[in-house]
Amino acid sequence: MKVDLLISGGTVIDETGERRVDVGVSGNQVVAVGDGLSGDRVIDASGCLVTPGFVDLHTHLRQPGKEEAETIESGSRAAALGGYTAVLAMPNTTPAVDSAAVVREVLELGRSAPCDVHTSGAITVGRGGEQLAPMSEMAKLGVRLFTDDGTGVQDDRLMRRAMEYAVGLGVLLAQHCEVSALSEGTCMHEGEVSARLGLPGQPSEAEELMVMRDIALARLTGARVHFQHMSTAGSIAMIAAAKAGGLPVTAEAAPHHFTLTDERCAGYDATFKVHPPLRTSSDVEAVRSGLADGVIDAIATDHAPHPPEEKEMPFDKAPPGMLGLEYALALAFTNLVDAGSAMTESDVIAALSWKPARIAGLVDHGQAIAPGAPANLTVIDPSERWTIDASGGASRSRNVPYVGMEVRGRVTDTILFGEAVVTDGKAQR
Repeated sequence: MKVDLLISGGTVIDETGERRVDVGVSGNQVVAVGDGLSGDRVIDASGCLVTPGFVDLHTHLRQPGKEEAETIESGSRAAALGGYTAVLAMPNTTPAVDSAAVVREVLELGRSAPCDVHTSGAITVGRGGEQLAPMSEMAKLGVRLFTDDGTGVQDDRLMRRAMEYAVGLGVLLAQHCEVSALSEGTCMHEGEVSARLGLPGQPSEAEELMVMRDIALARLTGARVHFQHMSTAGSIAMIAAAKAGGLPVTAEAAPHHFTLTDERCAGYDATFKVHPPLRTSSDVEAVRSGLADGVIDAIATDHAPHPPEEKEMPFDKAPPGMLGLEYALALAFTNLVDAGSAMTESDVIAALSWKPARIAGLVDHGQAIAPGAPANLTVIDPSERWTIDASGGASRSRNVPYVGMEVRGRVTDTILFGEAVVTDGKAQR
């Protein structure tokens, strides 16, 4: 059988398991999996892994309003280079994604992007936490996840109403868990390091109290709740108990929270400022364990670009956030597989691909690699070792907290609906 594109010699990893087979693509679909295939174009994947494309549940594309930091075009190019075939843009843009008009704008800008761009919607108008946004009109345009990311919904009654409304709409609410009464004015984790540096710290309880509240409200309303960028051992323990009790909750963790600790803030370099903040080594171990045992479902980058002039401000004045799209895979292989966190490469791929795809309801992504499946695929060289530099890759920003780290694993090719958008590690559009 002859196909348009043949991916030969690789080891396929998907939800059904692991096997050594060739993959044939024609048009926008996988049309054959097996031996005896030929192709008009061939990707030699010998020694490589062939997986469903990655899905990022938490990407800040900054457009509209903050194009100096990132655009949908530049951010989606970084995503493709990182192996992502789909990203979910966060709504904390200017204006916020809190209406059908802004949803349409983001989706239109994403039509020509080298990855499949979806957007979340804000839970409240302007992410102000006072009035529910028109979720129904955004849901009619395909928005399946709502969040006020960057701030948690502080009003308990309003969050209950949002959950009740979400149940009726069949959509998912995602929460940035941070109680503002405990986090306002802080810039890092509260502990020994913040005391030594003389910087105002945010206690773990700022996150954990909102996790506790939303678990209680999920029990009350029956709503599905997704917890964003979990960072503390206490939060992970509560989510484990909620799942054991049968509640419909899911969670994600960002690479920086299983890689870096608050000790990185010791040089007052705002590159390491992020919300929720970098925590202690015991919290890092808890995040790794949570990923390994499935309490944390997905790895989400929380890719948050900022222009250099903003990150060069004093630590307490600089905006929080780090780049992540081009580094997540390698950081996960290095810190979760090689560092002995009881995860396999297949476990990492699951947390990057089909698990987040299922949470977001993206049926065209994360599917098993079989005839008839959409051809959204990633090819990985798991043996390549490389050192992360300060360039920022395809992003317009340079706030990379991993500079100088030697990591393992790199994406060589990304296929989006049958089109090669990354070839031999280089973006094609």
